[in-house]
Amino acid sequence: MNNRFNNLRSNMASASSATTVLDASAHRVLRNTYMLLSLCLAFSALTAGLSVAMGLPHPGLIITMVGYFGLLFLVTKYRDSGAGVALVFALTGFMGYTLGPIISHYLKLPNGGEIVMMAMGGTASIFLALSAYALVSKRDFSFMGSFLSVGILVAFLAGLAGIFLQVPALSLTVSAVFVLLMSGLILYQTSEIIRGGETNYVMATVTLFVTIFNLFTSLLQLLGFAGSSD
Repeated sequence: MNNRFNNLRSNMASASSATTVLDASAHRVLRNTYMLLSLCLAFSALTAGLSVAMGLPHPGLIITMVGYFGLLFLVTKYRDSGAGVALVFALTGFMGYTLGPIISHYLKLPNGGEIVMMAMGGTASIFLALSAYALVSKRDFSFMGSFLSVGILVAFLAGLAGIFLQVPALSLTVSAVFVLLMSGLILYQTSEIIRGGETNYVMATVTLFVTIFNLFTSLLQLLGFAGSSD
């Protein structure tokens, strides 16, 4: 009986130790992710602001896609080295540059400044609220992974179709769907970090940055359409 009790106590101590290590590791990944994400958001905002101030044209769909996926491939390849961090800044800076002409377009609309600020405020509110919920509740949102992957792929293809076919209703629908998908991705990615499913802060940063970027541009399109309809 004593041996069985000692074994049970030993197993509980081991489990407790493993949980502590996991929690410490998850906390480190979360801290590094938010720190790098904050720096990347500031850098991207700077490049977007310069793009707006200089009136730079949009590079076009093909260059944007090649630049984005090329840099994303390199980030993934070097995610475990210092080069990966530098490449994250290259990726987010490039995305900021492509965002500048989009913001310039909406600033030219009636109440354009208000539309852009509302989109920024909405993006920040959604991200902070959902991140806080995932952190406080510590719920497991891993079940959303497959659904989000399929949903994002379908929405992305539908978005391309809306661009080439020039169907405004389809583009607006895709933007609304993207708001929901990106909201779910915030919950999923934050849950993965705090539960130890994501251990690389570089990739976690990229995922959250792309989520925020898509959330902002989707809200921008929806608010821009609503503002132009008034």
